[in-house]
Amino acid sequence: TTAERLADRKIEKFDKNITTRGFVPETTTKKGKDYPVGPILLGFFVFVVIGSSLFQIIRTATSGGMA
Repeated sequence: TTAERLADRKIEKFDKNITTRGFVPETTTKKGKDYPVGPILLGFFVFVVIGSSLFQIIRTATSGGMA
């Protein structure tokens, strides 16, 4: 029947996957250092963090230490 053929196909695909598990081709593996974010986004983040901390320091210094 159709259900048996479908089940046989699924079993065959599963068995083939079991025998090839763990053998990842070299082309799909990542090589070298790759950052999860781009250099522009990283630079913008550093600019915002350092800029806001400098702004806070200047603001604290001009208000006499009490913000």
